[in-house]
Amino acid sequence: MPTDSQVLAIFADEDQTVAAIEAVKQSPWKLDRVHSPIPSHRILAALEVKKSPVGWVTLIGGIIGFFSGFGLAIYTASVWKLIVWGKPVIAYIPFVIVGFEFTILFSVFGNVLGLLIFGGLPDYKGLKNYDPRCSGEHFGVVAICDQEEQNKVIEFFQNQGGEARVFEELAADS
Repeated sequence: MPTDSQVLAIFADEDQTVAAIEAVKQSPWKLDRVHSPIPSHRILAALEVKKSPVGWVTLIGGIIGFFSGFGLAIYTASVWKLIVWGKPVIAYIPFVIVGFEFTILFSVFGNVLGLLIFGGLPDYKGLKNYDPRCSGEHFGVVAICDQEEQNKVIEFFQNQGGEARVFEELAADS
């Protein structure tokens, strides 16, 4: 049974990276991941990445936080009944501050939770096959192929203007 290998191609230019992504999508090999030192809309467009639902989780967290803050403030005021001068016990205007702070707090919790769930974080397997140059000024495109086709993939990436490197031992981890 043939085992799979990962071939990482390093590109110095964003244009070459986008062209390589498009070319790999047309080839028989599977595009595994792309490493980029900067956020790139062109690379995201080439990858056809769907919009993340993390924003919705953050919004839901904020809404829950807003109502939780108001609820906590109303509950606390109704239990302690601190009557000051003739003000009502449940005064909504001061409770806006508590609701606002809880909105921020729960939005952050929702955002972190959404990133952990939908972002696949933490990703320890992705760090195993990573080139540190992709954190500086180079772009990386990783393709999965059969071990017999490694040389074809390396030649393919070199024709695209990249420098190729092979990572072994993939089939047992996936």
